[in-house]
Amino acid sequence: MLFKSINPFSQDVIAEYESLTISELNKKLRLSEAAFKNWKKTSFQQRADKMRKLAEVLRANKEKLGLLITNEMGKIISESIAEVEKSASNCDYYADYAEEMLKDQYYDTAFKSMSVYDPMGAVFAVMPWNYPFWQVLRYAAPTIMAGNVTLLKHASNVIGCAKAIENAFLEAGFPEGVFQQISIEISQVESVIASHIVQGITLTGSEGAGSSVAGLAGKHIKKSVMELGGSDAFIVLNDANLEKAAEVAAHSRMLNAGQACICAKRFIVIEKVADEFVSLFSKNIQSLKQGNPLEQGIQLGPLARLDLADTLANQLEKSLQQGAKLVLGGAHDNCNFQPTLIDFVSVDSIAFQEETFGPLATVIRAKDENDSVVIANNHRYGLAAAIWTENRENAYKLARKIEAGNVFVNSLVLSDSRIPFGGIKKSGYGRELGTVGIREFMNMKSIVIE
Repeated sequence: MLFKSINPFSQDVIAEYESLTISELNKKLRLSEAAFKNWKKTSFQQRADKMRKLAEVLRANKEKLGLLITNEMGKIISESIAEVEKSASNCDYYADYAEEMLKDQYYDTAFKSMSVYDPMGAVFAVMPWNYPFWQVLRYAAPTIMAGNVTLLKHASNVIGCAKAIENAFLEAGFPEGVFQQISIEISQVESVIASHIVQGITLTGSEGAGSSVAGLAGKHIKKSVMELGGSDAFIVLNDANLEKAAEVAAHSRMLNAGQACICAKRFIVIEKVADEFVSLFSKNIQSLKQGNPLEQGIQLGPLARLDLADTLANQLEKSLQQGAKLVLGGAHDNCNFQPTLIDFVSVDSIAFQEETFGPLATVIRAKDENDSVVIANNHRYGLAAAIWTENRENAYKLARKIEAGNVFVNSLVLSDSRIPFGGIKKSGYGRELGTVGIREFMNMKSIVIE
C-alpha cells in the first residue's frame, strides 16, 4: 500500500511512503525484542542522559520540524514550532522525575513488604495526526524512561513526522530498536498486537478506532490505554467574567483549527448572560485571521484532510436543519473551513451528540447552574470540561459533579506533563502523563520477605 502525504492548504503531494511487508514488519518486531533485553537493564541516569539529548535535538531543529508538521497536517507554523518545544519539555520532565516516580514503595506489615516497578516490554502505539509530535512524545518519553521500548504506527498522512521522530531518537543516541516507527496497513495491526513481543497498547484517536483496537487488545490479553474522542463542555455561569471567558472560548475552540480532542466544543451558557456572551464570542472568532499556515500572523489554518471538511459541513447542515441558528461562518473551500458559530443548539442535534472536529462552535443555553451540569453530563464522552465563574468554592463543588477526566476552572484546558490526563465513558480509559501515566505500562510487583 502507498501512503501519501498531502499538503492540506495547497493539496500538493509532498511525499509517498510504502507500507512494510510482512517480513519487514517481523524484522522490526525482532529488533524491538532484542533492544528491550538490553534497554531494561540500563540505569535511570543512562536513560535520562539520552532523553535530555533528545530534547536538545528537538529544540535545535524546531523550525525544520515545525515546517514538516505544518506541511503535512496544516497547523499554523507558530503552533507547530510550539508543539515541538512542548514535546522537548516533556522529554526533560521525565528525564528529571522518572526515577522518583518509579521508586520502590514500602508497606507497614509484619514482614518486609514492598512493590517494585518492572518494565513490561514493547508498547505498540497507534497515534493521530492532529498533534503529530506531542501525541507521540507524550507517551514515548515516559514509556522509554521506564525501561520499555516502543513501536509507533502513526497516522498515514503524517508518516514524514513519524520518520523524523525516529531519526531524532537515533541522533540522540538511543539504541536501534528502542523507538521504531512502522508504516503498516490497518490489516496488519492485529498481527502486531498478537505478537508475544508486544505487551501493551496505547491509542489516541477516534471512538471507532479505539473500540477496534481495544477489542483486539482484550482478545490477546494485552494491557491497553485509550484516549479517544471528546465533546468538551465549556460552562459559563452568571457570575463569570464574560469578556475573558469569550476570549478563551475562541482560543479553545479554534486552536489547531478546532482539531483537538480537548478543544471546547459545547458552550453551555446560562440564559441570563447568553446574549452577551454570544456577542463577545462572535467578535473574538471574527477577529481571527485565516489563511496560509506558513504566513506570519495567520491564526487559523486548514483542516488536515478534505474528508474532514466534508464531514464537518454535513454536521453543520444537519444541525441547522434541527433548529440551530447560524451566527457566523459556515462556508468552506477544500480544506479551508470558515470559523463558524451556531446558537440555540439542542441536546438532540448532531452538533451536540457528535464530536465536531473542526472550527465549529456550538452554544447551548441552560436555564440555571444545575441545568448546565445536567447538559454537560448528558453525553457519551467525558474527556475534559471547563467552568467559568468568579466563585471558586462553588466551582470546586461543580467540578466534582462533572463527568470528565479533567476539569479546569477559568482556564484553557491543556495537557501538562505533571498532571494525569485521560477520559471516562466513550472518551476512553487509563491515563497518560504524571506519575500515573508512567506506571500504566509497568508491572507493579509486590515482594514480601519474612
